[in-house]
Amino acid sequence: MALYKYKAVSESGQVLEGYHEASSESDVVTILKNNNYFPMSIKEEKGTDFKKELFSKRVSKKDIAVFCRQFYTMINAGISIINCLDILEKQTENKTLKKAIYMVYEDVQKGMTLSEAMAKHKKVFPTLLVNMVAAGEVSGNLDILMERMAIHYEKENNIENKVKNALVYPVVLSIVAIAVVIFLLTVVMPTFISMFESSGSILPGPTRTLLAISNWLTDFWYLFIGIVILIVMGVIYFGKTQKGRVFFDNLKIKIPGIRKMNIKIITSRFTRTLSTLLSSGIPLLQGLDVVSKVVGNKVISNKLNQAKEDIRKGIPMSRTIKDIGLFPPMVDSMIKIGEESGALDDILYKTADFYDEEVEASLQKMTTLLEPILIVFMALIIGFIVIAMAMPMFDMVNTIEI
Repeated sequence: MALYKYKAVSESGQVLEGYHEASSESDVVTILKNNNYFPMSIKEEKGTDFKKELFSKRVSKKDIAVFCRQFYTMINAGISIINCLDILEKQTENKTLKKAIYMVYEDVQKGMTLSEAMAKHKKVFPTLLVNMVAAGEVSGNLDILMERMAIHYEKENNIENKVKNALVYPVVLSIVAIAVVIFLLTVVMPTFISMFESSGSILPGPTRTLLAISNWLTDFWYLFIGIVILIVMGVIYFGKTQKGRVFFDNLKIKIPGIRKMNIKIITSRFTRTLSTLLSSGIPLLQGLDVVSKVVGNKVISNKLNQAKEDIRKGIPMSRTIKDIGLFPPMVDSMIKIGEESGALDDILYKTADFYDEEVEASLQKMTTLLEPILIVFMALIIGFIVIAMAMPMFDMVNTIEI
């Protein structure tokens, strides 16, 4: 299969441009004529170039939420899936999502189901959404499931935004602190030191230490930048490997200070996603399989896969979740109540709402604590530098007085 870019004219005289995936150019001509389009030009596209263009911009949860909300509105109004995709493709602003929708539109026209067409674009459409669309196609409740997905991704987007907003101030303050320290060491300090050295006075130990650091940064700044870049690239590369993901995800749920907040975020995502799946008629084991892929932590994902095997053997879900030992005690208690009452999906949804509020409270608390800690830390470093520069001045004054 190759990708072809075409230019065609409709019966009304409107010029259209787009892409078709087909075995040959003649197949593209046939598809266009079957849709009452008259081909003007057809050109094969380089697959790798198109893929780079297609996935050049990330599709956010907000984009997916808007896609689901608009899809639900149109389907609920009686518009066909083909027309929904056509309208969505024309009004979507994100170029990556726009082209993915167009390719889904083309595949659905060829006879594929919506879920099959969306599954071809795993980097654009989340696994959870594809599974829910498939369930909606089988049950005939695609509009209802699209609405649930819109609500789900809106809440996910809200949590992400809260985390990002909470980290803005600490990150900016850290960058400013580093910039101030580098400025003092490379610009201000050499000026003072040259004055002290010309006087012939012996520099104190802290001053000599800072002088050595200042000289190294001034003379070998390119090495400093190179080392920083290598460390960042190494961390990013390691983080993309299987071992790296497990290592960093393990740190997220073990480091004091951020452990509780991360556990609450994961708990909220786990309970809400599983609730959405169960309320849509998806079996528990299949739901856990999907949840393990979207929970956002490899360590917990692996433990959920183990829990799934235990549930298959007949062990209650509440017990398997308790055995994982990472979720708050309230979760397995609520799941047990849901299992006994037969309203597990509703109980999980209420649990998710509770932990959404807990996440917001934890973020506010973390931000409140981080601000003074960072300010004090920055003050200590800058204060040490200022004292180290002032110590030779005091020595010179004492020498003059003597």
